[in-house]
Amino acid sequence: MNVVRDWVPPLFLVALFLAAWQVAASTGFLAETLGLDPLLVPSPSEVAAVLWEDRQILAENALVTLIEVVAGFALALVVGVAAAVGFHLFEPLRRAAYPLAVASQTIPVIVIAPILVVWFGYGIGPKLAIIALICFFPIAVNTLDGLRSVDRDLIGMMRSLDANRRRILTSVELPSALPNLFSGAKIAVAVAVIGAVFGEWVGASEGLGYLILQDNAQLLTDRLFAAVFLLSVMAMLLFGAISLIERFTIRWR
Repeated sequence: MNVVRDWVPPLFLVALFLAAWQVAASTGFLAETLGLDPLLVPSPSEVAAVLWEDRQILAENALVTLIEVVAGFALALVVGVAAAVGFHLFEPLRRAAYPLAVASQTIPVIVIAPILVVWFGYGIGPKLAIIALICFFPIAVNTLDGLRSVDRDLIGMMRSLDANRRRILTSVELPSALPNLFSGAKIAVAVAVIGAVFGEWVGASEGLGYLILQDNAQLLTDRLFAAVFLLSVMAMLLFGAISLIERFTIRWR
């Protein structure tokens, strides 16, 4: 019953949106309103058709982007958690490095991307770096907040049992910070796809971001919309995967 209650409203809104889009596009109303050629305003049915007709090229490029997203997110997860633990354990490090981590988020990734490509070439390296830069901040900040909000009475109890700093960290602080860590991870994995697209726009020969650029140049708007749809599905599936892992990891919550 809860599943029906949770899924029916958003599915209804999506169906309503697609129906309105289909009518507006197929009747030419949308093209006339935007002042565009009807070929540039595909309907959902046309997007669905190209999803099937060009399924091979879309699947090949989607796999490339998915590998980049997963690898970049995994890198950000490791570095973000390590940084949060370091900030938590070493106050001088937090005072020195935390403001720099915040400042790094004020620089648009689209500006950094070309520099990384110039430094590291057109391989997967720059894409991983861009994705990791986007994902790092929400993971590190949320994990640090979780570590700093642990019940002080629990820490006092562990100290009364003669537990050392490492034991307190692994037995109390990290488990207590898991809900925050997963919150940051879900935010990060949702925006990781954006980083992959930016990286592929700057320098790539494959991937959905690269395909979008090619389709845009050739005015293949139906396949462009199909690629965007696949990116959205990819982000939602990854978000769902993190949520599922969270559910089985912290059953006590």
